[in-house]
Amino acid sequence: MRPVSAQEVRRLARHAGYPPAEPLVAGISRRNAPPVYARAGRTPAGRPFGEHTPVYAASLSKQVTAALVALVMRQGGLAVDEPLSRRLPELPAWADSVRLRHLLHHVGGLPADELVDRALTGDRTTAGVLAALRSLPEPARPPGTAYTYSNAGYVCLAEAVRRAAGVDLPALADDLLLKPLGLAATRFWDGPEPAPPGAEPLSPVPPAPLSLGDGGLWSTAADLLSWSDALNDSRLGVSGLLQAPGRLDDGTVLDYAWGMGVRQRHGLTVYRHGGGWPGVRNVLARVPDRGLSVVVIALDDDTDRTVKLTDSLLDLLLNEYRV
Repeated sequence: MRPVSAQEVRRLARHAGYPPAEPLVAGISRRNAPPVYARAGRTPAGRPFGEHTPVYAASLSKQVTAALVALVMRQGGLAVDEPLSRRLPELPAWADSVRLRHLLHHVGGLPADELVDRALTGDRTTAGVLAALRSLPEPARPPGTAYTYSNAGYVCLAEAVRRAAGVDLPALADDLLLKPLGLAATRFWDGPEPAPPGAEPLSPVPPAPLSLGDGGLWSTAADLLSWSDALNDSRLGVSGLLQAPGRLDDGTVLDYAWGMGVRQRHGLTVYRHGGGWPGVRNVLARVPDRGLSVVVIALDDDTDRTVKLTDSLLDLLLNEYRV
């Protein structure tokens, strides 16, 4: 395993379309080797942007939410086959046939996110998303029949876990995940301010992303790499479950596991997910069989560049394992 330098990472960033001064941090981690970061630019507030800058993790929150489901389930607090209506009885009748496992894999058939978003006013909050769902009596389709990415489904999951555990999600995540793994710069945040103290505020701010489960997580590139490494090494004891691809009710296997996509690259399985909100884009990818992790965070709205850089970094790291 040859060393990879920050200069190589910067070269790939330029090839992906990032100018030298644009705010970007890209990091790689390999088992038994120190992480390598390339950092550039400044935040909108004028501070240097780097691996220890807390930013909004957006949909990377979903894999943390899924891990909480797994851990509370292991404690006997809930079951993935229980109906959503057991924990959220205030939802319309369609929740009776939706199972928590459906939500984990985006096959719940919930009303479309576009309809939910249209019903929101002001900041995006958990209460607002649940109120929007209560106003939508018709599901998009029967649960378990088709994959349709659903942010609202993960808000429901997080609320179900909160009610099952009897602990607010930020405190639950601290106790079960963040403190045990030493992720001191990571937290769930539901307001009332748009960003937690010390974090890099989003620009533009309104509406603020304050819903939990689909988002709500704030972290750093360094913490996200540590989180990814912990999953690679199964330090929580649930990685095998989290990496299991979902299925439709007819048995069709999906390319989405517990809060993360499942892909193949150079003959190896890659677990990855992206996230975004106006002003930030990020991707986290890992290859457990090789103990590899990659994180890319950019303070912009260009998803294509973050994906291109992530793919290039994976190719650089996996080329020696090409089969």
